[in-house]
Amino acid sequence: MTPAPTRPPRRRGRRAALAALAALALAVPAPAAAPRPAAAAAGLQEVMFVGNNWEGTADVIRSRGDYARLGRINVVPDRTERLREIYLNPIRLAFFLGIRQGPGEGHDQLVDDMYTTPDGTALVVSRPSFADVVSIDLATGQIRWRFAVSGYRADHMAVSPDGSRVAVSASTGNTVHVLDIRTGQQVGSFPTGDKPHENIFTDGGRLLWNMSIGEVNTDLDAPWLDWTKGDRRITVADTTTFGVVKVIDMRSRLDAAGRRDLSDAVRPAVFTPDGSRLYFQVSFFNGLVEYDVATDRVTRVATLPKNPATSEDRTTWVNDSRHHGLSVSPDGARLCVAGTMDDYATVVDRATLREGTLVPASKPYWATVSGDGRDCVISESGADRVTAISFATGQKVASVPVGDHPQRVRIGHLPLDWTPPAAG
Repeated sequence: MTPAPTRPPRRRGRRAALAALAALALAVPAPAAAPRPAAAAAGLQEVMFVGNNWEGTADVIRSRGDYARLGRINVVPDRTERLREIYLNPIRLAFFLGIRQGPGEGHDQLVDDMYTTPDGTALVVSRPSFADVVSIDLATGQIRWRFAVSGYRADHMAVSPDGSRVAVSASTGNTVHVLDIRTGQQVGSFPTGDKPHENIFTDGGRLLWNMSIGEVNTDLDAPWLDWTKGDRRITVADTTTFGVVKVIDMRSRLDAAGRRDLSDAVRPAVFTPDGSRLYFQVSFFNGLVEYDVATDRVTRVATLPKNPATSEDRTTWVNDSRHHGLSVSPDGARLCVAGTMDDYATVVDRATLREGTLVPASKPYWATVSGDGRDCVISESGADRVTAISFATGQKVASVPVGDHPQRVRIGHLPLDWTPPAAG
């Protein structure tokens, strides 16, 4: 077994800088009580899955309260077989090593995203370095099915509102595949811009939005070299025909709003509960953008605090991200922002787009919402833990250790009597 790689030391002085930033932050008023999510199917419990990207595991934690860890799942039980295939194929090997040195920061990327099947018996996982999606039986830990994406890297996923379909971005294939979550059979696909990333189902699952981020793994990061980053756009597809119904070039919308200085590479994004506004982060920016869906225009841009200890050398920012992670409270009143390279998370009042307390966090890489809607849950990839922050107070309420380099955190369901499969 290969020992876990050693993480480079963190830059000194960042905690003191964050403390100074936090002292200047604005208080956030408490939101109205968040609605409770729909009840799980009989015999199932709601949990959270935390994908430990560099370790190839998923931790199962409680979805609310103390967020205690319930178990761990190996999502690469076929690792030896996959590596054998890769090392026997020179082209695949070149991409595999490129992923390791590029987005993997010197590590293999073994789990990006994950969702459970509606019956809670399997976990469906995208695995970037293996360029596939697999379904892991949660009782046995064995693979039920495997789907190889087009190209050489799998990325973010999304699950349809009814839980029956899962969409996955094929990063180098410029394609989104939509699969039957139970069988792994492809039910449709559509083309995207360069390097498809985030996926969001809307309109009750009738539409699927994909955000392509372009090339993020080069050091051509100066603003005047933005043209080298490729074709970045939002592609909206019909999930019945898989025809593209709309393409949104955010470059022209940002320019019209007077923000030619911002990248048009849309990163994590969230819709308000009524679907009227889209909030998103873009490459190289410490802040977020508000987009009015009906009028098709950028309406506001919020610049959030910088950590004075963060280098201004863009080439040092992971995959062109300055901030990467965004969620919205169930009532739509608050946004939660992961300030990845600035080592904090904060709750933003949506009415004013003003930040609250800056909660120190080590390279927070994702933000989601707890099962009861009370908290924002972030992954601290630099500290191997997940942390919950109250939407009402903007303060940290819990923190639990997980595996190596947690990134995506997703709500899922398991049988009430579930126990982790035996290690194999």
